[in-house]
Amino acid sequence: MNSEKQKALQSLKISKGQIEGIIKMIEEERYCIDVSNQIIAVQSLLKKANMHILKQHLNHCVKDAFLHDSGEEKIDEIMGVLQKLIDK
Repeated sequence: MNSEKQKALQSLKISKGQIEGIIKMIEEERYCIDVSNQIIAVQSLLKKANMHILKQHLNHCVKDAFLHDSGEEKIDEIMGVLQKLIDK
């Protein structure tokens, strides 16, 4: 596993732990603003993980596709992901 995937995996594992903590906070009826701040922190980690995955994709899959004259399809894939990010 390369470094970008490893970084993404680490961010996702941390996110998983934080989500479990958030669930516990809600069950314990903790202060809503504290819960909300934790949700925002998890969202940030998920975005970070996604950026690592996209970087991996660009550096390997897209690069290889262009070297083998099939880069257009990979560009369309990236554009689809970017559109989803923009639409949020």
